[in-house]
Amino acid sequence: MMRITLITFLLSGILLATHEGEYWPFSIYPMFSKAGNPWTRAIVTDVSNVDSSDVWQTTSLNEINGTVESILDAGVDQIDFSNFVSKTKNWDEKRVQALRTMLGEQHFQNEDWMIFKVRGQMVGDDSVTVQVTPYLLFKSDTTLFNPNLSNEDYFSE
Repeated sequence: MMRITLITFLLSGILLATHEGEYWPFSIYPMFSKAGNPWTRAIVTDVSNVDSSDVWQTTSLNEINGTVESILDAGVDQIDFSNFVSKTKNWDEKRVQALRTMLGEQHFQNEDWMIFKVRGQMVGDDSVTVQVTPYLLFKSDTTLFNPNLSNEDYFSE
């Protein structure tokens, strides 16, 4: 019994030493080490039937404008999509076109899709606030930036 315990601890120590701590349950993955930090994700809605005066309003998840689209149906991974939207610092024509291509240009021929940045953060010890900000509007022939946001929100480097 003592021999098995010693072998187990030795094996765990070797795995931890050779994998820079990335050995469960001692992982440093963000889901374990960054709990409580602010986060940003992205979602897509069809806003074709939303009044143009409401389309750029920042809301909560419960009051989001439009019909939420499944980007999985467009063949896009949610994590890749969210990372692309949240980590892009300069929304030049090349980056906008890359996102349009990622989601599939065919979707914008008959529908207007709004890309939202969803930001969440802890408030106090037991509450979370989530803010849903319209970011990019994809129409059939153009892409529009939110006129309520500053230029620095789209070009920060």
